[in-house]
Amino acid sequence: MSSLSSGATASSSQSNRTAYLSLAVGVFAIGWSAILVRWSGVSGLVSAFYRLAIATLVLIPWRLLAKAPATTATRKARIAAITAGVLFAADLAFFNSAVMATSAANASLLGVNAPIFVAFGAWVMYGERPTARFWLGFALAFAGMLAIVGADVLLHPSLGYGDVLAVAGAFCYGIYILYVGRSRAGMDTLTFSTWSAAVGAFCMLVVCLVARQSLSGFSGRSWAALIALALTSQVVGQLFIAHALGHLPPAPSSIGLLGQAPLTALLAWPMLGEPIRLGQVVGGALVLAGIFVVNALRSARSSPTPSTRYRAASARPR
Repeated sequence: MSSLSSGATASSSQSNRTAYLSLAVGVFAIGWSAILVRWSGVSGLVSAFYRLAIATLVLIPWRLLAKAPATTATRKARIAAITAGVLFAADLAFFNSAVMATSAANASLLGVNAPIFVAFGAWVMYGERPTARFWLGFALAFAGMLAIVGADVLLHPSLGYGDVLAVAGAFCYGIYILYVGRSRAGMDTLTFSTWSAAVGAFCMLVVCLVARQSLSGFSGRSWAALIALALTSQVVGQLFIAHALGHLPPAPSSIGLLGQAPLTALLAWPMLGEPIRLGQVVGGALVLAGIFVVNALRSARSSPTPSTRYRAASARPR
């Protein structure tokens, strides 16, 4: 009996190590997103469209050739996946536009505020009333946002506008996370990724056409950056993170995902010539501390609530 227990423990430990490695690879891939958006040299709307469109061209054949899921996706899961696709498209439109209007570091540091909006969304959608510890985390994150954008708003109005776009993207991504949980309760990871990317690509195509954005005539460097953006940040990044979330508890996963912001800030220094400012260091530390407090609070709850049940379902491998 003890040998069976030891074997199970060793297997679980190996699975956790693989999951943490997947999380690290996913964070590293997503950390390049702002860099590749800037290198593409196209508008935020166009880069958002091609990130999703190129990824869809990879995911659809993959889904068709892969083994059929054990269960058929439910109607509620499909509706949630469509909603998630719309929200993710909005997030990318705001975030990519922010990268072109402000520094890559600012866009990423402000973009990681999504967990704060998840908590607010859970309050509205599921009645999970925030406690004093949540408000402490929110206060820290808000102070961090002020530290990051303060100088931009006062000295560079255009950069201040970009910061607002980054926060709007974080809001959309926070609500997107809630709908991911709803969809994954009745749909496997690859199917969800395919649905959401396809829906998002369609939405961004409509937005680009309405906004009269040019979708062709780019340089070879721009096309290379757009392809790398789709394959690195969307296909590799999102799928590796989805794998990690299927084997790790939500709290350490959420904290690990925060590594994207400082990674982007570090990459932007040599890659984009954007030196790290003191306000970004202080503000980024406050934002990460606030999100840590919020996630620690949510993971400490022992009673299952509607959103935690959805998150547990989304983390369960299928």
